[in-house]
Amino acid sequence: MTKQNIIASLARFVDQRPGLNFADYGDRDLYQRDYRQHCAKPKADFMKLVIAVDWHDSLTADDLLQAIRQTNRLDMLDDGSIDYTPGQMGALEYRHAACNALSRALWNHWGQDTPENVTPREYITRTAKGQFGRGLAARHFD
Repeated sequence: MTKQNIIASLARFVDQRPGLNFADYGDRDLYQRDYRQHCAKPKADFMKLVIAVDWHDSLTADDLLQAIRQTNRLDMLDDGSIDYTPGQMGALEYRHAACNALSRALWNHWGQDTPENVTPREYITRTAKGQFGRGLAARHFD
């Protein structure tokens, strides 16, 4: 399986419709808040993260598979599809899980280049803030 195949599988996984049901909310504002927080924002984060992962040629398919396994929520099946183990809010968390896999791959990749006078965490969070901005870095690299 190539890096591009893995990215395509993750993209198909993220493109699934969320399992939100308006009848469970009864209030438009609550529904919209959950949609923005758990559906729209993680999808936008995923799009930024996937571009960064794709851009790093030295980040390989094996690195991506390792990061997917490290999430403990996702796994890559033999047919190339993504197996997801839902948490308490399964209908909402799947995009977060995909973002966690990509951020873990970048974390592992950037951690290898840490300068001697800085801790890996400091270097990685600084790099993520510089590349993605403070918001996305705080959500996925803190």
